[in-house]
Formats: sequence, C-alpha cells, structure tokens
Amino acid sequence: MTTRESAPIGSPCWADLWTSDIEGSRRFYSELFGWEAQEPSPDFGGYFMFTRNGVPTAGGMGDMGEMPANNTWTIYLATDDIVKTVETAQTSGAQVIAPAMAVADLGLQATLIDPTGAHYGTWQPGTFPGFTVLNEHGAPSWFELHTRDYTAAVAFYRTVYRWDTRTVGDSDQFRYTTMRDPEGDGDLAGIMDARAFLPEGVPARWSIYWDVEDADASVAKVRVLGGSVVLDAQDTPFGRLATVLDPAGAEFKLRTTNG
Repeated sequence: MTTRESAPIGSPCWADLWTSDIEGSRRFYSELFGWEAQEPSPDFGGYFMFTRNGVPTAGGMGDMGEMPANNTWTIYLATDDIVKTVETAQTSGAQVIAPAMAVADLGLQATLIDPTGAHYGTWQPGTFPGFTVLNEHGAPSWFELHTRDYTAAVAFYRTVYRWDTRTVGDSDQFRYTTMRDPEGDGDLAGIMDARAFLPEGVPARWSIYWDVEDADASVAKVRVLGGSVVLDAQDTPFGRLATVLDPAGAEFKLRTTNG
C-alpha cells in the first residue's frame, strides 16, 4: 500500500466515471471493489464519490444536461498552475474541451485532448488532493496511455507536465516510457506505443488499473455482476493483468502485482 498527502506534479491524481447508468454503476463498483458509493451532490450537478474505508478513491457522474454520458473513465494529472498548464498544452498541440474552472474550494479542473487524440483531465488541488491511497485492493495501481504517436506523446507530457521520463523498452515489439517519481525511485505512469494493437477507429486513450487481490477471481466477479471481459487475466512482468467492461460499457483494467 502507498499513502500520500498529495500527488507529485504531472502524475495521475484522480479518476472519475462518466456513466449512462448511475445506479447500476454505483452497485457494480461497490460490489466488485468493496467501495462505498456516496450520495450524489446537487451542488455539483449530481457528482458523487466512491470511497474506500471512508477515503475518496474515485468519482462518478451521469449525463450532463443534453450531453449523454459516453461510459468512460477519465484520468486527471496534477498541476500546480492550471492556467499555465492549459496554455502550454494548447501551444503544444492539445485541444481544450473544458477550460480551467473552479470546483468550489476543492480545486480547479480542465479537460483536454492531447495531440495524439487522448482525452484526459488536469487538476490543481485546493482542499481536495485527489486519491491518497494506492496499491491495495480497490485502489489505483497504475495509469497508462496507449497511443499511435508515441514520440509526440512523450514529448507532450515532458513539456506540459514536466515529466522526468525513463525508457523501459524501445523495440517494435515493446516501446514504452514511464514517468519517474520525482520524490522517490519508482514510476507513476506509462506511455505505450500502441500502433500494433489499437483497434481501427479507436482513439488514443488513458487507462486506469485497479489493484485487486486476485485478478482471476475479480474477472469472474465482473461477469457475475453483468460486466464483460475484453482480455482475460494473464501473467506479465508487471503483474497479472486483465481488461474488462462494466455493465454500461466503461473499460478499465485489473492488476494483481507479483509477490
């Protein structure tokens, strides 16, 4: 388990679900991970929190006015100056979907599409730092961008979010870069060259891996709860991994770490 008071600048600090089935999603994730689904807040357009042992771990929201939910998870990257970050992102080729706006005293948020086509958010914390517990059952375990333009993606996140990067693999079979933790010796997120396997018409995208005690058992539970499986659990050098969909079609990943 990893606990922290705040996320390092540039690293993933929060994730939320935009779902077409609010009640179904609240039940599904609560039963799958043991989360507690808090009541939707009318002050924040029906946004609600999922908590673990009373600690926020993810957010959720349904349709936004006339905009129907597209059943996706959004990853947010931490910033200490959201105005400058958004400006630098635009200059570096990103598209701004929602400009920086205050969320009460909790912080400031914006949503963008990076130059390679991946949708993501950015968050400047106020009173709310994002998730503070990682790497235990039902908590975030890893974050990863799959993109067809790997070189452009690495350059973008280095420039805009000041990533200190490490090249893990640089072959046609496995081309991968990680963001190094500026406050430790670990890695915080990854960028993968996904040209070989991203389906036609599917844009670049950020993924979240949720830590589970037993990936195979969790995959079986996803099926029981009405979800579906994209990739069954399999062993990798980075743990036992699976890719699944919730009943509304939102994709996420499961990870059981080795040892």
